Amino acid sequence: MLKELKEQYGYLFEDELLQEINNVGTYKDVLEGFKLIEIGDYIKSMPLLVSGAVKILREDKDGEELILYFLEHGDTCAMTLSCCLGNAKSEIRAIAETDTKLIMVPVEKMEVWLSKYKSWQNFVLQSYHNRMTELLEAVDTIAFLKMDERLFKYLKDKAMVNHNEVIHVTHQQIANDLHTSRVVISRLLKTLEIDGKIELHRNNIKILEL
Repeated sequence: MLKELKEQYGYLFEDELLQEINNVGTYKDVLEGFKLIEIGDYIKSMPLLVSGAVKILREDKDGEELILYFLEHGDTCAMTLSCCLGNAKSEIRAIAETDTKLIMVPVEKMEVWLSKYKSWQNFVLQSYHNRMTELLEAVDTIAFLKMDERLFKYLKDKAMVNHNEVIHVTHQQIANDLHTSRVVISRLLKTLEIDGKIELHRNNIKILEL
């Protein structure tokens, strides 16, 4: 685990902190679709992504989901941090977007490291900043972009976190993530294909404009 830590976080953390994370962290290897965090859970540890990607979602009172942002290797989730430090229940759902490797850090160590390591403090603050920027972008997308623009942005974001211009996703999964209907998504996907932005195939979608 120490090797993976140094590869992904060595430029951020000093050797002493990397060694502490290695000593107390729990290494997890999860498959695509695995639910890492559920809404309402008390969070006892924070994920540090080593590889792969995780999508963060919110849920309304009717159980409909809305995707907020993606996490990639070298990231952590600010909402997880907030829940950990405040001993509050999770308000988000985290699902592995791809096969993912991560290290779970116990919440009690996070608080100790905030005062012990300047690099950890900077990492936490930068994580809050990055996630806040992404949340504002998500709000702007919902408020100011038309659904076809939201859809195309979603497809490009998904392709980028998967590091592949071909993405494997159903029309219903897209509809769930964007909080709309499958019929609307299917119609807009066809329009994007006519416009030359994507290619629709039986089991995947190829993004032509990244």
